[in-house]
Amino acid sequence: MNGASREALAAARERLDALTDSTSVDAAKLAEELVAVTALLDREVSLRRVLTDPAQPGEGKVELAARLLSGQVGGEAVDLVSGMVRSRWSQSRDLVDALEELATTAELTAAQKAGALDDVEDELFRFGRIVSSNPELRAALTDRTATVAAKSQLVRSLLGGKANAGTERLVARLVTAPRGRSLEAGLESLSKLAAERRNRTVAVVTSAVPLSDRQKQRLGAVLANVYGREMHLNLDVDPEVLGGISVRVGDELIDGTVLDRIAEAQRRLAG
Repeated sequence: MNGASREALAAARERLDALTDSTSVDAAKLAEELVAVTALLDREVSLRRVLTDPAQPGEGKVELAARLLSGQVGGEAVDLVSGMVRSRWSQSRDLVDALEELATTAELTAAQKAGALDDVEDELFRFGRIVSSNPELRAALTDRTATVAAKSQLVRSLLGGKANAGTERLVARLVTAPRGRSLEAGLESLSKLAAERRNRTVAVVTSAVPLSDRQKQRLGAVLANVYGREMHLNLDVDPEVLGGISVRVGDELIDGTVLDRIAEAQRRLAG
């Protein structure tokens, strides 16, 4: 997002944090309600254009949103949406993207309150690895001809009773309403939001053999020192790297694997 939309999203995040800090707010229920509003505005293009039209007075947009949503979702969701439509958005679709992010954040907040955020982070990462290594599963989850009910049932069969309920809900929402994203990109976005919930950065670590607890602690401490933030390590084992480790933080790759050193030696010999 750019300009006005970035500022509007930042303000909405602050309002969501203030709401969910209250022990009386059911963050999981709020997430579900925000998902419903996201679906409504994603579907009703003319409505979201009206709600983001800078020529329309803010109070008028708030009244319209409240009239549409009151009785359909709780007061907290109405208040959040009201604040968002009062803000200025660079593009009407940015409002829908922001609502979807807030829904995800509310779900992650519910997991955090339950002491399950680490589990959700790890389960999202593992599910992503399973999908990337199983083309048939990926095809089934992204099949455009499959119904929402069929996809929801598939996710339930994969994760139901085996993963945190919040993980299952997040994956089901992504699979049934990808909104133009690839499954991989959607899962990566969920993982990043989960890490941000704890003010941490995700580092994807690939090694030839599993790291020991001591190695993980040392690596985490080194990366935290380099980036100035606590790091969450998503660990993956790939025997093809032969030895060493490869660390990816965002778009930055820190590759210290034997395979990389062999490739570099081959490039020098070829040169």
